Amino acid sequence: MKFGVVIFPGSNCDHDMIYVLRNIEKQEVVPLWHKDTDLQGCDAIVLPGGFSYGDYLRSGAIASLSPIMASVIDFAKKGGYVLGVCNGFQILCESGLLEGTLLHNTNQKFICHNQFITAQTNSNIFTKEATIGKALNIPIAHGEGRFFAYDDVIKKLNDNEQILFRYCDEKGSIKEDSNPNGSIDNIAGITNKTKNVFGMMPHPERCSDIELGNTDGKILFDSFIKNFKK
Repeated sequence: MKFGVVIFPGSNCDHDMIYVLRNIEKQEVVPLWHKDTDLQGCDAIVLPGGFSYGDYLRSGAIASLSPIMASVIDFAKKGGYVLGVCNGFQILCESGLLEGTLLHNTNQKFICHNQFITAQTNSNIFTKEATIGKALNIPIAHGEGRFFAYDDVIKKLNDNEQILFRYCDEKGSIKEDSNPNGSIDNIAGITNKTKNVFGMMPHPERCSDIELGNTDGKILFDSFIKNFKK
């Protein structure tokens, strides 16, 4: 596969993502500058974590209007695969590619620690190889990670198996006290209705290299690549 990783002013997880895709997963990767519009024939686009444009206005709001996003939106609407992690998830929501929004954490503080999440569905290429109910230990680092959507949207996300992950404890149990940021229904990641756009707050790229002592995130990249079809 050929991945394009978009770099915005303030991105700080771009090279982490490039490293995992190129060095760990052995895929072709090209950096894509936010002012460009050419996606260079990529099979999948990744919007990495960070603080695009300093998180001014709302996290991801300005980045969603970057020149390259018009191409990313068109690519996604034609069925192209797009993954957004943390700030990338925020950008996807701000651009309308995913429903809902990311609000300030309930404690009004930036949080950064390892957090257990569990896959909720195998009906897409990103979580197809994950074990539903098994806890994955994935780092989080965000100040605006509280997922919110109105009841009708939440119902639709549940009915269509669009909820990718929920925050849980080490045993995979989804409990209120295992919710780090106040996200509605413990939601940690979602996909769109056609299941080609994926967003999640936790950082799987930070736990995909054995040198870091944790490879729980690698299963998601493995799944994406294994089940990708042009």
